[in-house]
Amino acid sequence: MTPGHLRNGVSSVVGAILVPMERLSGLDAGFLYMETPTLLMHTLKLAVLETAPGQSDLPLAWFRQQIADRLHLLPPFRRRVVEVPLGLNHPVWVEDPDFDIDYHVRRVKLPVVGDRGQLDEVVADIAGRPLDRRRPLWELYLIDGFEGSKLAVLVKIHHAVVDGMAAAALLANVMSTTPEELGESVPAGPPRWYPEELPTRRRLVVEALRDQARLIGKLPALVWRTLHNLADVVRHRRTMSVTPPRPVLDTPRTSFNRALTPRRSFATATFSLEEVRKIRRAFGVTVNDVVLAVVGGALRRYLIDRGELPDRSLVAGVPVSTDRPDEIRRLGGNRVSNLFTTLATDEPDPVRRLQIIHEVTAEARVLHNLLGVEMMHDWVQYTPPKPYSFAVRLWSRLRIADQFPPPINVVVSNVPGPREPLFVGGARLLSIYSVGPVLEGIGLNITVWSYLDQLNVGVLACRDAVADSHAITRAIGEAIAELAERSQIKPAIVG
Repeated sequence: MTPGHLRNGVSSVVGAILVPMERLSGLDAGFLYMETPTLLMHTLKLAVLETAPGQSDLPLAWFRQQIADRLHLLPPFRRRVVEVPLGLNHPVWVEDPDFDIDYHVRRVKLPVVGDRGQLDEVVADIAGRPLDRRRPLWELYLIDGFEGSKLAVLVKIHHAVVDGMAAAALLANVMSTTPEELGESVPAGPPRWYPEELPTRRRLVVEALRDQARLIGKLPALVWRTLHNLADVVRHRRTMSVTPPRPVLDTPRTSFNRALTPRRSFATATFSLEEVRKIRRAFGVTVNDVVLAVVGGALRRYLIDRGELPDRSLVAGVPVSTDRPDEIRRLGGNRVSNLFTTLATDEPDPVRRLQIIHEVTAEARVLHNLLGVEMMHDWVQYTPPKPYSFAVRLWSRLRIADQFPPPINVVVSNVPGPREPLFVGGARLLSIYSVGPVLEGIGLNITVWSYLDQLNVGVLACRDAVADSHAITRAIGEAIAELAERSQIKPAIVG
């Protein structure tokens, strides 16, 4: 099926295969409701490829064809959002009847050839533009002019479509573990997909009300389970030796905790994953503890340099996957919750900072599990679409985040990525970076994706809060080096 067929050749089969529409979960829909002209809820995946010898680049037409031929392996890329009349329930996904691969896969060129700073500027500019909700919520950019035989590929995809784990699974479906020749056959999979006609207004209303009735029937059990779990949390907090921070109540304000503007700054950096693992082994902690500690050390340096280090520690929100290890790999949707922990930025000693983070994060996980990893997912099912969207837009328009303490200071994500080399055609994947959105009052997002022996860090910020995100990636490198040096002489942390 050619890209042209995807645009124009489906009318004869639309309706021949009825693909049932699927309602967004409350969590997925919430990412749509949160969006405003300044709060853009898409995520970014930036891949750096090295083309094969004698291959100057990946032709745009070829790349479009590769995506088109794999759409049966990329279900979220085919679907668009359809709102329910009067906001009676969450929107639904439908197979887009007007799908246009040419719109979604584009090519841009760097203004200055080979300039990494220019690449980051182009990514920041793309990050500051909203996705079109009349189409499937993703865009892919081939970025030419980057360091000779290297090519950058940027995927912008709405958070309502996938979380980090699902995005990693989608990545595996468009790449291979061996080099391929251009035009190589498409991986085997289900039959070709066909778009469906948009659902009628009557169908949307009837099914929205039916789903709402089923949801209301589950409410009493959810209330009882929530009260029981909250009681467990209260009892456990009384016995804790260390106490995880409370959002808002224990959160200081910094210059990046402010109302957003649409402008973004972006930076990436690559560090040694093995060095981080050596630190982990030396101090008897987890890789995630080390990631949080180097972020805490970096932000401490950043704030000291600006004369604004608060007396209290910064608070991090850490997305946590709620997938079970035995579950089938997801290709869409969000199964994620959040725990809140300290970054110990009030502690000058890096080893002591790591120990505090290790202890507090362990307790935060206990509280998170006692409350229930699915609790947030279950409750946001009841989010009323219209009132919530109105409240968020009013909050943004009136810049209320400038008047109140932020819920947290920064989002810090750590996603395990591919462990074997990947290829697109004959091009080898050299590195991959990911970053999530910034939020009202939380103008900084730091995301870590591992790949092979790399620890790849992506930083996205509101440009009017953090003008140069490279200052943070440089500080992260310094914090890793500091802990690596101390790991040579300090015994393992106990506890």
